[in-house]
Amino acid sequence: MEITVKTAEQLRLTAEEFELIKEKLGRTPNFNELCSFSAMWSEHCSYKNSIKWLKTLPRDGKKMLVKAGEENAGLMDIGDGYGVVFKIESHNHPSAIEPFQGAATGVGGINRDIFTMGARPIASLNSLRFGKLTEAKTQHLLAGVVHGIGHYGNCFGVPTVGGEVYFEECYHTNPLVNAMSVGILKNGGTVSATSGNVKGNPVFFVGSATGKDGIGGASFASADITADSAEDLPAVQVGDPFQEKKLLEACLEVIQTGAVVGMQDMGAAGIICSTSEMSAKGEAGMRIDLDKVPTRQKDMKPWELLLSESQERMLLVAEKGKEHLIQAVFDKWDLPCSEIGEVTDDGMLQFYMHGNLEATLPAYELVLGGGAPQNDRPYSEPTYFEKIKAFDPATIAVPTNLKSVAEQIIQIPNIASKKWIYVQYDSMVGTGNASTNAPSDAAIVLAKPTNKALALTTDCNSRYVFADPYKGAMIAVAEAARNIVCSGGQPLGVTNCLNFGNPFDPEVYYQFVHAIKGMGEACIKFDTPVTGGNVSFYNQGPDGAVYPTPTIGMVGVLDNVADKMTMDFKQEDDEIYLVGTQRNDINSSEYLHKIHGVEFSPCPYFDLNEEFEVQQEIAKMIHKKLVNSAHDVSEGGLFVTLIESCFNRNLGFEASPTPPKEGLRADAYWFGESQSRIVVTVSKENRNDFMMLLEKMEMTVTYLGKVTSGNIKINEEDWGTVTEWKEKYENAIANLLAGHESEHALASL
Repeated sequence: MEITVKTAEQLRLTAEEFELIKEKLGRTPNFNELCSFSAMWSEHCSYKNSIKWLKTLPRDGKKMLVKAGEENAGLMDIGDGYGVVFKIESHNHPSAIEPFQGAATGVGGINRDIFTMGARPIASLNSLRFGKLTEAKTQHLLAGVVHGIGHYGNCFGVPTVGGEVYFEECYHTNPLVNAMSVGILKNGGTVSATSGNVKGNPVFFVGSATGKDGIGGASFASADITADSAEDLPAVQVGDPFQEKKLLEACLEVIQTGAVVGMQDMGAAGIICSTSEMSAKGEAGMRIDLDKVPTRQKDMKPWELLLSESQERMLLVAEKGKEHLIQAVFDKWDLPCSEIGEVTDDGMLQFYMHGNLEATLPAYELVLGGGAPQNDRPYSEPTYFEKIKAFDPATIAVPTNLKSVAEQIIQIPNIASKKWIYVQYDSMVGTGNASTNAPSDAAIVLAKPTNKALALTTDCNSRYVFADPYKGAMIAVAEAARNIVCSGGQPLGVTNCLNFGNPFDPEVYYQFVHAIKGMGEACIKFDTPVTGGNVSFYNQGPDGAVYPTPTIGMVGVLDNVADKMTMDFKQEDDEIYLVGTQRNDINSSEYLHKIHGVEFSPCPYFDLNEEFEVQQEIAKMIHKKLVNSAHDVSEGGLFVTLIESCFNRNLGFEASPTPPKEGLRADAYWFGESQSRIVVTVSKENRNDFMMLLEKMEMTVTYLGKVTSGNIKINEEDWGTVTEWKEKYENAIANLLAGHESEHALASL
């Protein structure tokens, strides 16, 4: 067939990119070659519209063992001779079309990134965004995504220990499904994603056979979701968690043979991606016989084999003469294992089919950091900023019945218990690394075989980022660090999943650029380098882009698991204090947005230095064992923080704080979301030592009241029992789903 610019455009390449490909090859590519460039130069693989700004993020630190971009995931030192491997990635578009398999294969893919480096995954987290919960489409997507995550993780045997779920109308067409995996390995045990540069070393295909599912998935992930996207179902992969469990054990075992030169999972873009990236890193090439690739469908064409994203597959380069060691391990685990080619020394990828040369490609020119384009997109301040600047809080009347407002707020889906969701995840399955299910601001897992523990969290309030991309992204990093500190941990490093709209829209690109700037500044402040992650553009629907959502996955370390701190009140008569300053601020709060329907308001108050100081002081309190609980103030404000602290032990509280200073609104006091505030409780025994510490602190600490047996009393007014509030909080999502079409969505599963 004749290859023209129209062919390239049908494969989602631009006319300019087609000319660049011809220039790099010195000729017009054939169809197999053009398909390969289409996949590898997609935004999903090449980061062509984001790499310029990603390079500005802090990517180095004292505890970094593998820097961002060097391997499939980041690796940081946790001490005692062990490292933690972690990464977060998106599977948004597949989940929008086929939520069960889209989410399930997202979990499978991110776990492969961990164990392909030689680490055993010990924990999974996720960050999810959907549209309005009462919409039938949202309920279908929610049910499918949650079932897919639970099914894959539970069967694979890695516990899902934490995450976040938000519901906003802007995610109606394009939900966000971000999956994070964390693993442990012994320092020095890392396997690199490289071909090496020894000519003649054999190349193995291992894992599941290849099918037509997921063909063009990388390009599909870099396209707009439309009403016709359901016709792209072949771009959605199909997963098998039991096959992945076998692949995990086989890969960890084959590493121990000493025969492995390098290994990489076949994720986005499949065989063409793993062969080109491994070869480019090894400054080598490969000769591959595609007809030797195990398939589960007959008569697959070369381009289909190159681009298929069938799951649970790896590419492995072994030392010549040790092929039998590789074969023996995969035979033991009853997994396909086929020698499909060899390493060459000319930097070229040559793909044959039944002896016929089907494609010749320079590996370096295909990959990120090599010949893939690096675009510098224009950007301009969003016009909706004018609406944000025009917001006047004086137009919002202060409610007289605070209790009634509080009852509404704790039933908002973004705030209410996600129990309906997390009961479908097994948080204790598999490795036995889960610490406890005691509630804490970050998930705590044991870092076996050390005595240390890891604190894990995913965070991003995308409405804050919408209001102010720079400050909102800083808050996302700060809240992640705050959650880890409140759990007794020391923040270590960050992985990010950057979900935005179309990068060709200057206003969307403005959001992206300023979010990167804010994130970078905050990461420097908290000494949490960025170890890697994922950029997901083109997240939008007919009404426009989703909120800019730079999800932060953060890992912290506890030198001893006994140092962990939980958020729940522990005993009656403990005193309750607020560390940090109350401010007259209702901006971008759930209260303002959901109760009053205000879409455009500024970002809540935030000062990076103030936040850092608050976290430093909280860390001291926890380290000196002066506090019995710690819980940060976030969505829903101070009242939600207090009531959430009650639920685990069914304890209540009396709060009669000093009357707020003149001009501080009652709704801002209880429901505002200004940052850098943490609620702690102190026992009578520790009160004197706590007070001595306060004398040395240069920050505001407010006495709020005390823990009680089970009733809530605010300003001497009886607000009922904890049991009554808990029922509203825990059943809000289930009650919203009941009576709508969710029964049909759930029944289909």
